[in-house]
Amino acid sequence: MKTAQVKIHSWENPVEIKADLELQKGDIIIVETGDGHAEAAIVSVVRDSSQKNMPSSLKLLRKANLNDIKTIRAYRKKIAEAVEFSRKEVKRMNLSMKILDADYSLDGGGIVFAFIADGRIDFRELVKSLSRKFQRSIRLHQVGARDESRQKGGYGICGRELCCVRFKNNLPSISSEMAKNQQIVHRGSERISGVCGRLMCCLAFEDEQYRELLKKYPSSGESVSYKEKKGIVREINVLNGDIKLELDNKSILMVKLDEIE
Repeated sequence: MKTAQVKIHSWENPVEIKADLELQKGDIIIVETGDGHAEAAIVSVVRDSSQKNMPSSLKLLRKANLNDIKTIRAYRKKIAEAVEFSRKEVKRMNLSMKILDADYSLDGGGIVFAFIADGRIDFRELVKSLSRKFQRSIRLHQVGARDESRQKGGYGICGRELCCVRFKNNLPSISSEMAKNQQIVHRGSERISGVCGRLMCCLAFEDEQYRELLKKYPSSGESVSYKEKKGIVREINVLNGDIKLELDNKSILMVKLDEIE
């Protein structure tokens, strides 16, 4: 039995599923989820699984047949209508949220709407309005700004495809501590943020190396000795090994790590 990575919703990372069928990248399959039957696209097929991303509620039913494809195409046409109507309702109700996309369950029982918001939103009236309009079970699922970028795709300032698209679920959480470790906070948020407005994913690539290098250095603000004089560490540049010291007489010196005690 093989393990396949499948993508169900456009705004989500791929997940793993056990497969006893012959599958290849690009195949469309039908799976059973907590929201009903759904289509899923095969992203990759591997022999072994780490089991970490294996959702217990996901079950492979079959490869998509001709009737499934017809149903999928029909619902895809309806998705545009659902998204347009939901966005108008959000605007009418003056809700601080943005509808990103929607998906119909293939059995016709429900619609999932993905949205972005800065905080908690009371969308109960919106759910009632959508239920009346589409006569289906409605679920609203909040996603992050990175999920929107992943869904839309694009390129970063480096000229490469966005990390959240290329590396899928292999990226760790990006924190301000990473920017601090790499000493680029002073550049300003606009220069270290991606197209999603959040800290760039590539900050994770060298974070471990920077953390290891910083272990050799004193902390900023720490008191050290330099040629029998006391000084306070003001800045550290781990790439060239420079340490900026402020001595007791307020003079500033640039020294190397092996020159301090």
